[in-house]
Amino acid sequence: MTVSERVLIAGAGPVGLVAAANLVRHGVPVTVLEGGVDLSTESRASTFHPPTLDMLADLDVVEPLIAQGLIAPTFQYRNRRDGLIAKFDFGDIADQTRHPFRLQCEQSKLTRIICDKLRGNPNFEIAFASPVHAVTQNSNSVTVTVERDGKSETHDYRWLIGADGARSDVRRSLGIAFDGFTWPDRYLVVSTPFDFYSVIPHLDPVSYLADPVRWHFLLQIPKLWRVMFRIAAEESDELALSPEFAQTLMAQVVPGIERYEIAHTTLYRVHQRVAGAFRSGRAFLIGDAAHVNNPLGGMGMNGGIHDAINLTERLAQVWYGEKPDAELDRFDLQRRLVTKEHVERQSIQNKHNLEADDNEFRDLLRQTAADPALTREYLVKVSMIGSLRRAEQLG
Repeated sequence: MTVSERVLIAGAGPVGLVAAANLVRHGVPVTVLEGGVDLSTESRASTFHPPTLDMLADLDVVEPLIAQGLIAPTFQYRNRRDGLIAKFDFGDIADQTRHPFRLQCEQSKLTRIICDKLRGNPNFEIAFASPVHAVTQNSNSVTVTVERDGKSETHDYRWLIGADGARSDVRRSLGIAFDGFTWPDRYLVVSTPFDFYSVIPHLDPVSYLADPVRWHFLLQIPKLWRVMFRIAAEESDELALSPEFAQTLMAQVVPGIERYEIAHTTLYRVHQRVAGAFRSGRAFLIGDAAHVNNPLGGMGMNGGIHDAINLTERLAQVWYGEKPDAELDRFDLQRRLVTKEHVERQSIQNKHNLEADDNEFRDLLRQTAADPALTREYLVKVSMIGSLRRAEQLG
């Protein structure tokens, strides 16, 4: 069987398509195989951090994304007893990034922008309803089994990038462990067009409210607010998804308001897992196929995009013979360790902070917000600039 010189990418989510776009930018031909019949319309992740926007700018896709999103230069923390605790402004690290703000925009907008940009480029092709189910490999190629029209096909490629999500068949076929745990509680996201600015003074587009029993956070996207709540283990899925239960939770956000227009609700389990390896021979894992974490802090999709750029920059150099194959080991070294050190650790800490039943977190936030040096250090960390610097230090 002839080995295709194109790089195969399994999965057409934001991470897989960013990988494709960066390879095409370097003149490397790619084929993307997506299991769905079209690009996903699910909103899912909706926060783009400053360094991620910088990367997307290099791909020439950030301007249309910003045009469809909502710029959030500030975010805040509150609790029920003290009200507003601390507010932070990404403008305080404007010298560290070309985009000193978070952008709130559904990930489905990015995938369509990238596909529109790449459409017609001979180095880019995409096929839907074509899930990659199995992978084998030797020293020269990767063989993938693809399901199309109820039939199995096999194809050989030089390289494979698995961006096929948390239930990755690529990862499973490679025999790579996905160690970690699942939180006993779940998260419920309630989307509403209600104008929270009209009833909450000094509100920012991203607002976390700490509470040991029922924390929540508000996140504004174009035309809607997304409100996330913790659902305890003893509360059933049926209860959590009932319209009246959602109204009961929403009534806790602003005292005196008991009925909201609810656009939709989403309930999901939350995992913290990291793959045992991000590289196996000629195959790689990025995004949710490589790591999953709770959404507090918006690090999942952003970390996946950082994976995609890190890998494809190196893969392009190997493709052209500018660097040896061993250069690709640096991707595994850097991104896997940074995921464990920063993304997993910080997202877990974010959850614990919102659930804390003491004054330590409140006082630490106030101290940080009052000190310019501490503020800059904190913003570098939560923006994920710090994790990218740590990756560079790993060599």
